[in-house]
Amino acid sequence: MNSHPHPGSCCHCPHHRTPLAKEPPAIDPFSVKRRDFLTGFSALTVGGFMLASAKTAAAAEYAPQRRPIVRQTLKVQPVLTYEIPHRREATSWRSWGGIQTEEDALKERDWIAAELEKLKQQAGFPLEFLPVALIKTGQEATAAAKGDFDVMLIYGAGGSGKLLETLTVPGKSNLMFLRHSPGPAYLWYEIVSPRFLRKTVDDYGQPGWTPQDVVVDEHAEILWRLRALGGLKNTLGKRMVCIGGAGGWGEGGQQAPAIAKQLWKMELVDYPYQELATRIKAARANAALVNACNDQAAAFLKEAGISLHTTRQFVHNAFVLTEVFKDVMDELQTDAMTINSCMGTIMPMSETTACLPLSLLNDAGYQVYCESDFVVIPSGVLLHAISGLPVFLNDPTYPHDNVVTLAHCTAPRKMDGRTCEPAKILTHFESDYGAAPKVEMKIGQVCTNLVPDFASKKWLGFAGTIEANPFLEICRSQIDVRIHGDSELLMEQMKGFHWMMAYGDYLRECNYALKKVGVGFFNLSAKKPA
Repeated sequence: MNSHPHPGSCCHCPHHRTPLAKEPPAIDPFSVKRRDFLTGFSALTVGGFMLASAKTAAAAEYAPQRRPIVRQTLKVQPVLTYEIPHRREATSWRSWGGIQTEEDALKERDWIAAELEKLKQQAGFPLEFLPVALIKTGQEATAAAKGDFDVMLIYGAGGSGKLLETLTVPGKSNLMFLRHSPGPAYLWYEIVSPRFLRKTVDDYGQPGWTPQDVVVDEHAEILWRLRALGGLKNTLGKRMVCIGGAGGWGEGGQQAPAIAKQLWKMELVDYPYQELATRIKAARANAALVNACNDQAAAFLKEAGISLHTTRQFVHNAFVLTEVFKDVMDELQTDAMTINSCMGTIMPMSETTACLPLSLLNDAGYQVYCESDFVVIPSGVLLHAISGLPVFLNDPTYPHDNVVTLAHCTAPRKMDGRTCEPAKILTHFESDYGAAPKVEMKIGQVCTNLVPDFASKKWLGFAGTIEANPFLEICRSQIDVRIHGDSELLMEQMKGFHWMMAYGDYLRECNYALKKVGVGFFNLSAKKPA
């Protein structure tokens, strides 16, 4: 980690300084005068309450049955289109292609099935291939088009353009696989662009298809497209609990909730803070729950890589708040949530901050976001759904010298989906209150960065490499990212405000998915650095 010029301090504001000690002195959370939202807090009393609760709980147990977190499976219908030619003397009687007999078609079907089974094993996301259908008549194409699937995957060995049009179902996604080498060669390898996509003119005119929906030879090229489509399926229609209501950052974000509903089909469920306060009060009165959360917090603080630099009770309270959030999502049958007014409203009722709970929940597979900014939240849902990994909603800084610093107080630790990164548990920076993780992200890790615009017309994205975990007087989790691209161009093209980051490079999947909903995408990393 790159140390701050003043080692041993986590906050260098002129009003307050918190020592970086494993067991710090008690913090008076109400001595911070600089934030209006802390004015008027009552004294911190939850510690005594929890101690009393623990004494009366005795052997009570807390083991709620949680709603499972399930990613929807992408269902793919593979079909082999072909025709059986009949010899005619002294004239052309067959089209291009190596599938000329029923025996050829059956052999090809079995080969396709074997290839798809390998793809399924490599996928890493929920994927189902239906049995390969043999299609050489309009009736067979009509029957296949009526099936229950998300993606029509056409192996275009032969057959007419009318067959392909019949197999193209409005509202469903489409892919075509064509063989070139080692064969057998497919007819549509020759004519898919001029006859099917362009209808024998220069302009593309086939609804439901783009040139990027056609793949030659490489099944790996099919797989990443399916990953993108699976991510899109798990994004469209997502139900989001909005504690304190849905919002959008700044003047440009005022229409963000409406865009999320219209473009992304999201179901935004308002959850009033008054109801949350009632839940928190009930949770803190539940001795079994409090005891279980105390045990969880104690185990968490003993984990390798964790060090405590805030009041321990803030962490205990954070685990209670985590259970409350789970209860809310379970009741509303979703795994996604966001918190409005998280830098004030929630603090007096929970006597901690939402930072650590959001980090814990994202590590557990939920999708939870601070600030209720629906300019950026759709990008988080999409990137999570594509990658299968926790994502980091962050405040970006100004790019310079091909480096940008990204920071926020709610970073997940399990960024690769498996292992927990080391973390210091500090206060939330702006309030100097509560519990927030400073996650030490993996140096050298390639990451995807999404920059949504306010209107969701054209996003920007770039790959980067994590170079450092600095310790500046800003939000707690901080990374310096080396931009794979031109930082001056990024300066010029920046839109919106918040960004989204995930480990790995998923730019092509994001680009492909965004095209399906009519959102443009500028891949900064496709440009050579100046």
